[in-house]
Amino acid sequence: MPATTTSPADLYRHSLRLLLDKDIASWVGLWSEQGVMEFPFAPPGRPRRLEGREAVAAYMRDYPDHIDLHDFPDLRIHETTDPRTIVAEMRGVGRLVATGSPFDMTYIAVVTVRDGQFTSYRDYWNPLGIQETGDGFTTDLMESSAR
Repeated sequence: MPATTTSPADLYRHSLRLLLDKDIASWVGLWSEQGVMEFPFAPPGRPRRLEGREAVAAYMRDYPDHIDLHDFPDLRIHETTDPRTIVAEMRGVGRLVATGSPFDMTYIAVVTVRDGQFTSYRDYWNPLGIQETGDGFTTDLMESSAR
């Protein structure tokens, strides 16, 4: 789907569909080779910044093994004064694979798109919400991102 005529909002909506389909390879394909993903609220020991498509791919590789996403309700996309940048608010709901426990996380993302690909993605999610489950999810995801 990446194309220079794809709006940032359309690209973002498409990326969410790919995550729901557990198509991580295609999701990573939406990224620029030099794209940067940041987690401003990452706790100690977790990555705060991923530089390049390969780093994003390594981080996301095992995501479906940890979280079974079912929906992104309450999606709101806000345009900014920069036509390449959007702010997205949403919830991600599903279940944690290891325990079957419900997963319900609120996200805010600041996303910049150039030439139909993600170049910057600042993900303001609360990793403490996952740590409270005690199922090892954050440890497993952290280890998989180090590969």
